[in-house]
Amino acid sequence: MSDPAQPSNTPDIHCDVAVIGAGTAGLAAERAARRQGARTLLIDDRWAGTTCASVGCMPSKLLIVAGEAHHAVRRAGTFGIEVGSVRVDGAAVMARVRRERDHFVAATQQGFEKLPEGVAQCATARFMAPDRLQLSDGRTVQARSVVIATGSYPLVPAPFGRLGDRALTNDTIFELPDLPRSLAVIGTGPVGLELAQAMARLGVAVTLFGQDDGLGALKDAEVKAELRQILEQDLALYLNVEVDARREGEGVRLSWSGATSGEGDFDFVLVAAGRPPRLKGLGLDSTGLELDDHGTPLYDPKTMQCGSSSIFIAGDADHDRPILHEASDEGAIAGHNAACYPEVRATPRSPAFSLIFTDPPVAVLGSPPDEGSLIGTSSYHDQGRARVEARNQGIARFYAEPGTGKLTGAAMVGPGMDHLGHLLVLALIHGETASSLLDMPFYHPTLEEGLKTGLREICKAAHSSLRNDRDQGSPSGA
Repeated sequence: MSDPAQPSNTPDIHCDVAVIGAGTAGLAAERAARRQGARTLLIDDRWAGTTCASVGCMPSKLLIVAGEAHHAVRRAGTFGIEVGSVRVDGAAVMARVRRERDHFVAATQQGFEKLPEGVAQCATARFMAPDRLQLSDGRTVQARSVVIATGSYPLVPAPFGRLGDRALTNDTIFELPDLPRSLAVIGTGPVGLELAQAMARLGVAVTLFGQDDGLGALKDAEVKAELRQILEQDLALYLNVEVDARREGEGVRLSWSGATSGEGDFDFVLVAAGRPPRLKGLGLDSTGLELDDHGTPLYDPKTMQCGSSSIFIAGDADHDRPILHEASDEGAIAGHNAACYPEVRATPRSPAFSLIFTDPPVAVLGSPPDEGSLIGTSSYHDQGRARVEARNQGIARFYAEPGTGKLTGAAMVGPGMDHLGHLLVLALIHGETASSLLDMPFYHPTLEEGLKTGLREICKAAHSSLRNDRDQGSPSGA
């Protein structure tokens, strides 16, 4: 008799494309594959909705706007408006966060109901071979190609793992019944920055720690320095420190050392140390794929194909651009190519574009400057519209090709930069130069007008660069 614990040699399910993970990337991959006529499976063990809706973009923004509302009331006196005493009802704040979060999650789950019969499979999956999967319910799947879209998980380093329920991640912080009195935030990536400032503006005593001097992966030193000054208006910030933690009664005692040293007591610790790809237990050792130093498959970002195999990867699982619109794009590319395998097509990717929803927001787009890049800077410290709104802080830095002045990227922190960033990404896509952008109308008084200073600096530098090139090319040097 055969051992029932061992999988049968005959697969239980056959399909053209199996997609592991029903988040943003997985849903996009399944749709794209089915659009090509492929028989698809979408495998997920929770069907909890996308990371964005459940624990990411949407609940964090709900907390952020609550903080902004309180901040706006407290600074109303700037405009001669006296509002008296203001109280934050922490329980009501968190209740609205969960209520609206659940609305967004339900909206994503409605999409699951529209999947064709038999596509959705509630299980985990692991590779037995490049074209064969073992499901947690014992069934096996034979697939012509597979898309890995398993997402990511919150990393909790060892010192904080022993804190029990006093250690929060973005998967758990939104379940707090009330706002804490004090909060330590570990990690200065986008999640840490956004939630630290939001909590601080709701009246929580927040201390933010960074292991290095990074802030949201900003590479521009001037923009990073500006952001640091802005953040320190709301919270205590310690960079280049190592932090140790221990449980103490109903709270946590932290000690830190490095660029500075100290210790303090906190109600909770939010661990925002990053979200690695969720690849453990996937059986990648059975695929023959080449992996990087972190155990992530090597792949082509224009095809999402892992090597020359029939396996594709998309979304947070590839740990490249952990952003919703990128996950959707990658899923669509992966799903199309998985359905058409072995024929795959390369799809040009949009310029890199990320936002951090601090107040004011941060926008980073395109490529960082290299040696020889032209750089223009716009300050918003005395910009007309920003000053009218009493939001006059921040800078925008533009990067461009020497000679042509063609824009290659930007890094910005300041009022409205989440919207201005979209305009500049469009400019990158269309190959605009600083000069061509300045030919466009700028309505007065707007935040957009503030861009003109930096663009003019690039035009001046480009003209000077072009003149120098011509001079050096002249036999007389004249």
